[in-house]
Amino acid sequence: MTDVAPRRVLLAMTGASGAVYGLRVLEELLKVERLEVHFTLSESAAKVLRVEHDMKVNLERFDPRALGLKKAARLVYHHHANVAAAPASGSFRIGAMAIVPCSMACAGKLAHGVGGDLIERAAEVMLKEKRPLVLVPRETPLSAIHLENLAKLAMLGVTVMPAAPGFYGKPQTIADLVDFVVARVLDHLSVEHGLGPRWGEGQKAKRKT
Repeated sequence: MTDVAPRRVLLAMTGASGAVYGLRVLEELLKVERLEVHFTLSESAAKVLRVEHDMKVNLERFDPRALGLKKAARLVYHHHANVAAAPASGSFRIGAMAIVPCSMACAGKLAHGVGGDLIERAAEVMLKEKRPLVLVPRETPLSAIHLENLAKLAMLGVTVMPAAPGFYGKPQTIADLVDFVVARVLDHLSVEHGLGPRWGEGQKAKRKT
């Protein structure tokens, strides 16, 4: 019997606030066996990581340890300017892609088909190949232009998932709030996880009298 090829997932981070969401998605993806994790981030994302987490990421000589990752054997890094990288082609079968966080600039370019770097090109590939694409915008308030762009992407089949955590699980920490969003991202990437409660699960069914 031949081995089954690992499933590929692509994660991209752009220059919106909320880098912690992308970091947590990456951490969880790397926990899943037989999942080949492809990763890229923009220059603006690197700047946000430095401001929000004091992480200094060298895009030219990427080292996973700069992101606090101790085990990253299945991580495949792509420079955002390398439009000849594998994810830029539809023949390279990426199972699903997420942009976490997704800047409004990135969303706007995708909505109008004017992608330039690998992140935008890879997302365009997901659109044309009709493969799962998840965007996690982190912006507030949203202008009419933002809403129009996001609505257009949603109509094209993109899952638009604002970084808006729920509270029914009674979160106790900021990490709980972050993981609520991360769990939903993983769900839409069809990646198994054990993050957070699910509504209706773990509750005793009430008997009718």
